[in-house]
Amino acid sequence: METTGFGISSNAAGAVHKASSSAHAAIAEAADEAARRAKPAIDRVAAVAHQAVDKAAGAAAPTADWLAARGERLNATREKLVADASSYVSTNPLKALAIALAAGFLLSRILR
Repeated sequence: METTGFGISSNAAGAVHKASSSAHAAIAEAADEAARRAKPAIDRVAAVAHQAVDKAAGAAAPTADWLAARGERLNATREKLVADASSYVSTNPLKALAIALAAGFLLSRILR
């Protein structure tokens, strides 16, 4: 009886190799079957996830539009206030200086 480097007969080594190959084939077949069966479930989960993202994007779009419009209106209001203040200071420089000094004095008293 021939022996291999591991001290087992070549017949036994062949049987072990054959059993190992059969086990590997069975595992690969089972994995393929599991993947085949799991694919529809994975596809359903992916579809639900895509729908959730689409729904969230659909809900966020009107809010984003509202915020953009609100930002434009605030920007226009700011520009108008700056223009009005600049015009007032140009028209009434001494009065604007007195108002600024009074406001600064009041703020310094309040913040103490």
